[in-house]
Amino acid sequence: MKIEFMHVSKEFAVRGASFTALSDISLTVGEGEFLTLVGPSGCGKSTLLDLLTGLTAPTRGEIRVDGAPVEGPGLDRGIVFQQYALFPWRTAVANVEFGLEAKAVPRQERRDLARHYLDLVGLRGFDDRHPHELSDGMRQRVAIARSLAYDPAVLLMDEPFAALDAQTRESLQEELLQIWAKTGKTVVFLTHGIDEAVYLGQRVAVMTPSPGRIREIIAIDFDSREGDPRADPRFGEYRHAIWTLLREEAIPVA
Repeated sequence: MKIEFMHVSKEFAVRGASFTALSDISLTVGEGEFLTLVGPSGCGKSTLLDLLTGLTAPTRGEIRVDGAPVEGPGLDRGIVFQQYALFPWRTAVANVEFGLEAKAVPRQERRDLARHYLDLVGLRGFDDRHPHELSDGMRQRVAIARSLAYDPAVLLMDEPFAALDAQTRESLQEELLQIWAKTGKTVVFLTHGIDEAVYLGQRVAVMTPSPGRIREIIAIDFDSREGDPRADPRFGEYRHAIWTLLREEAIPVA
């Protein structure tokens, strides 16, 4: 599905004053595109995602998904948070079934689909484990499987790998790209990490400090995604270009 932000601003009332979190965001994400957003803490990345999920409404402007205005949450958009938000009393497979229950999928079909998506994220054989019996990386895999299972057209990811160790994070990044290639979903991925943004995204949207705006969008073009793109000389060039943009925004103009 195509996503459009059309001159979107978001303001909050804070102690009787108005605080602008996002200012005049115009952004289009193509159908099937993997877009990463990178910016400093407090730039409004999570607010932007809240608006896209429909959990809150913009103060000005409009957001459209597949041409229709976003007026609230919908099953066309799945979200994965930094914290796993799994139900501790449910097994891995039962956690994945949760969204399917909301769609009234029959019990056996629900179980088969949940197991399929656990296999897809590399958790075959862990169906009956509870969250406390899984590592952090495994819990995040369950959260991703749960978001994929009810087949949303758009996958929204709010720094999902930030709390993981480096090895697990890189493993899940690679897994996510494989899942994206298989499913063709539109992905919007928020991150603080420049390397992560370049590695995952077809385009990287660089945000400014508060109030959040889109400073620049950089297209990422490697010869091939086979092997490790970090070995491509252009990886360093993209990384430096984004770092420079963020650094320039952080330095106040005299």
